[in-house]
Amino acid sequence: MFLISFVKKVSEEILSQLLDDLEKDRVLIRLEKRAILRGNPITADKARNTIDAVRTKGQRACRLMIKRLHNIDPTLSNQLGLAICLQ
Repeated sequence: MFLISFVKKVSEEILSQLLDDLEKDRVLIRLEKRAILRGNPITADKARNTIDAVRTKGQRACRLMIKRLHNIDPTLSNQLGLAICLQ
């Protein structure tokens, strides 16, 4: 459910900020970020690939992504039901 909602609702701008933050947190390296941004012309595909990339990094990476998304767009985070994950 989260994946489908995230893919449908996340904007290009929010996704770009999220990827920048995930690179700063060293969840993703620059090459991974570039591959997601340049390899997918459609925002939904970028969103899907972002989640897939972060999932392979483990729970810590997933928690960081949730925290970063909540900081960038609390409304979207709440719509996705992620606020409970931050408690």
